[in-house]
Amino acid sequence: MAISIDDIKKLRAMTGAGLADVKKALTEAEGDFDKAKELLRERGLAIAAKRSDRETANGCVLVKVENGFGATIALKCETDFVANGADFIALTQSILDAAIANKCKTLDEVNELTLADGQKVKDAVTQRSGITGEKMELDGYLVLEGENIEAYDHMGKHTLATMVQLNKANAEVGHKLAMQVAAMKPVALNADSVPQAVLDEEYKTAVEKTKLEQVEKYVESVLKKAGINPNLVDSEDHIESNIKKGWLTEEDAQKARELKEKAAAEKAANLPAQMIENIAKGRVAKFLKENCLVDQEFQFGDGDKATVTMWMQAQDKELQIVDFKRFTLAAE
Repeated sequence: MAISIDDIKKLRAMTGAGLADVKKALTEAEGDFDKAKELLRERGLAIAAKRSDRETANGCVLVKVENGFGATIALKCETDFVANGADFIALTQSILDAAIANKCKTLDEVNELTLADGQKVKDAVTQRSGITGEKMELDGYLVLEGENIEAYDHMGKHTLATMVQLNKANAEVGHKLAMQVAAMKPVALNADSVPQAVLDEEYKTAVEKTKLEQVEKYVESVLKKAGINPNLVDSEDHIESNIKKGWLTEEDAQKARELKEKAAAEKAANLPAQMIENIAKGRVAKFLKENCLVDQEFQFGDGDKATVTMWMQAQDKELQIVDFKRFTLAAE
């Protein structure tokens, strides 16, 4: 049967699919709109399955706060071309709007929501995948509940979004703190809220790094006393390269290898435990200062090197940060 241009336009408006795909679906469905929509949905499922192993490194991250409920969500895709499309951003916004309206707590709840066009969220994402030919998935669903939540979409680019909740109303402070969270990517609000597993791993890493540095310093001093430039023998590749260049003799290279092995073993067996522990604890303290929001150096003040807490107290002594959320598509 003949398919009218009006029918094509109507189904395209309903589904967002391309003209060629809409015409093909209507033709196969013999003009039956419901059947044509199902054909388009199945095509989207097929494409999504075919591209299930692809990486979704791009996408759209949006944030919204309404009626004491804030949320971020990311609709991820494969390319920035699709991510920047008006229809893709509109779909992300419609999903976030529905999530906010229903005060969804989890991404599973969001996927089961029904949008204004009657589709479930998960089906709408699959359909959009079929239209663009790219794998798509929802991610980064984070929520805050309560009053005094400020949201920030970094530079309006929809790739990094943050929320900060205060104990009392102060939109200007909240906005600047949301910018702080975006710029300085804290891992926790304060030292007490850092998971013990994270602290244990940081301390373990700090100990190993300190031990390695102490051994390397000792080996370097031994080489210098022997008249060997440590920079010429800091790796086997450098040793071989420097021999070929004539900067190092075979004899000196072998001597350096023997000295390095002996000195490293000697120092590793005699490291002062208390010194190692003290340096490692100092490194963990530095980690906390750099990664706990309240202790970070505030980036948007008057250049006075104040911490976030000090800056907040200067604005209002009663102000406190209740919680924060941050999500980005960037690899950090």
